[in-house]
Amino acid sequence: MENTSCQVFFFLQGKAPNEIHTILRETLGEHAPSYATVKNWVAQFKCGDFSTCDASYPGQPKTANAPEITDQIHELILEDCRISAKSIAEQLGISLERVGSIIHEDLDMRKLSMKWVPKCLNVDQKCQRCQSSEQYLKFFSATQMISLRDW
Repeated sequence: MENTSCQVFFFLQGKAPNEIHTILRETLGEHAPSYATVKNWVAQFKCGDFSTCDASYPGQPKTANAPEITDQIHELILEDCRISAKSIAEQLGISLERVGSIIHEDLDMRKLSMKWVPKCLNVDQKCQRCQSSEQYLKFFSATQMISLRDW
């Protein structure tokens, strides 16, 4: 049973806030809510508000810490590496500051010559770059050999 549900029960029995707090402190120990919290809840109950769950607040910011938001930002950058943070913020409906934080801290990227690029390459990216470079070197070496034969 939740603390607030217990408090509603004790309130309906006619107990005062200090009695409710004492009972909760004896039962829950250090996990009991403070006396001020109990007193505020009892005041709420007296006004007829017996809701035991948090109400949503209008104007509360959209949660931008979700992994889905980070993935969406990453996808937008992969689609167009020249996209602006302002454009991303407008498309996803989150603040420009949060977009910047996700790009710089979570995705570990920075803007370089109007492109979003990783700050540092991870191990997989380094291996991929080495393999690509070796393939290009072999291709250009083979092309150069063919062109020398034509002389």
